[in-house]
Amino acid sequence: MLQVENLYKTYQLSDKEIVALQDVSFAAEQGEILGILGKSGGGKTTLMKILRGIERFDSGRIILDGLTITPESSDDDLRKLLSMTAIHLQRDFALWTESALNNVVRRVNARTTGYEVLPTTDDPNYDSIYAEAMYYLQLVGLDRRALQLATILSGGEKQRLLIARQLAKKPQLLLLDEPATMACPATKQEVLDAIKKVNQELGLTILVVSHLPEIHEYLADRIIWLEGGRMVAEGQPREIMKRFLSQIGKPEPLAPRPPANPVIRAQGIYKRNYLVGPGEILRIEDLNLDINQGEITSIIGSSGSGKTTVLKIIEGLRMPDDGTVFYRLGDLWVDMLNYSPERMSVRRSLGIMYQEFALYQTETILEQIAYQLGVKGQDVIENARAVSEELGISDKVLDVIYTLTDMNEDDAKAALESLGLTRDIFKELFPRFPAAEARRFSESVFGPLSLDPEVLNKLPAQLSGGERVRASLAILLAAKPSILILDEPFGDIDPITLREVSNALKRINSEFGTTILLVSHHVDFVKEVSHRAVLIEDGKIASDGDPAAVCDQFLARCDAAYLRSEA
Repeated sequence: MLQVENLYKTYQLSDKEIVALQDVSFAAEQGEILGILGKSGGGKTTLMKILRGIERFDSGRIILDGLTITPESSDDDLRKLLSMTAIHLQRDFALWTESALNNVVRRVNARTTGYEVLPTTDDPNYDSIYAEAMYYLQLVGLDRRALQLATILSGGEKQRLLIARQLAKKPQLLLLDEPATMACPATKQEVLDAIKKVNQELGLTILVVSHLPEIHEYLADRIIWLEGGRMVAEGQPREIMKRFLSQIGKPEPLAPRPPANPVIRAQGIYKRNYLVGPGEILRIEDLNLDINQGEITSIIGSSGSGKTTVLKIIEGLRMPDDGTVFYRLGDLWVDMLNYSPERMSVRRSLGIMYQEFALYQTETILEQIAYQLGVKGQDVIENARAVSEELGISDKVLDVIYTLTDMNEDDAKAALESLGLTRDIFKELFPRFPAAEARRFSESVFGPLSLDPEVLNKLPAQLSGGERVRASLAILLAAKPSILILDEPFGDIDPITLREVSNALKRINSEFGTTILLVSHHVDFVKEVSHRAVLIEDGKIASDGDPAAVCDQFLARCDAAYLRSEA
């Protein structure tokens, strides 16, 4: 059904050639679920894009149901490949802001019109189009949510709706690139069961990329293992996974838990989040949480339980309806939710990383450290206040601008536009540190992160997956934050890289006494890296204490069958 022969793909980056795929050959049979396993940066996503027809390759060929694609194939042949395949890329939630049913109807209608438009009532195929769309929703278990606005569906429902939209193309080959990695166990289970049902009822050939061995064991008939762009092995899931996981390094010890000494106090937090649609989506009432100095505290919970909302309130980036958040600054307790001259000093001590963290692809790691030091380094606040006075910017407005440096890219851009500013204001107020100083500041963190100093001179694309994650941490840590806040940035990396990251976090905590607060769905990671775990469900703290006990309680509530696959 699918035959891949001697596939080779390179990228040209600056003056260096990056080999993404080397001599990759495999086949997939009709109706088979073929898993693709490998470390971050191993070539899995590149392979999926080539099979989809949105990426050309250097040599080799692809044969799909009689269609042969080579590097010399015409645009017409590539369009045929596009019509025969459908793909769901990781972290992709592109949906129309309308009902789940209409989202699928548009895709069904596009097969005829070429555009995702809704059919008119005088269209002779109107009823059959809607009936077909409802069939795909039923396949993924969303028929009862057909009239629900897509934007207020849960994370798992959105993932299943995306799969239904792909099915509406009637592909011969369905490509799923990490379709549920960033989700909680219960949400993953919903998505995995939908994939199984689609495969069984339609006999559709499916290729699934995942870093998670338990997903392959639950779904895949067979696995291929990619490493450094090469095929290492293929075979039965359990056998291949055993070989893959044998590469995991040993866990380093977690530093002893320090005595309870709060540095963050969130008290009496109330927050009601409403979205367009019926009812209240999230309610946080009278939430109280202390974060202790020098501890690694992990927040876990189901998708939509309120974890990220609580984290953003603690960061001072989202206002609660009521309650307070204080940070200890020397002998002072500083209100993070209301302006004071001291609040910028608190924010300078924070390092924040988001789910969608990204390195700037055109800048070396050294250049990115220089930027971070310009924002979070020593004396930057005093310099920014002097410059802002010359520019006629008040201290309160400067405080608002400085808050934007801790926001994700999209939120910061929107906030700057509302102020009538661009990112250029950051360059004026927070100029980069000189390269020599940036290199000096990086020296103390590269050791604990097990990074070669040569990484400083490289672009992100020249790094392995594990190096990219640890380099992102190095950029934050170069300014020596006393508190590191991580919102699920490690959810889509492989277990081998995750062990590298967990060891790095433990070393940072041990050597620098850094307080670390993180959100994660990955319970094994939480058990390994945390002194304490906090389970949040429906906006409330359901459990707080020993990570193993709290994680086991969470898993019992999730009742995720894919995690109970026989060892």
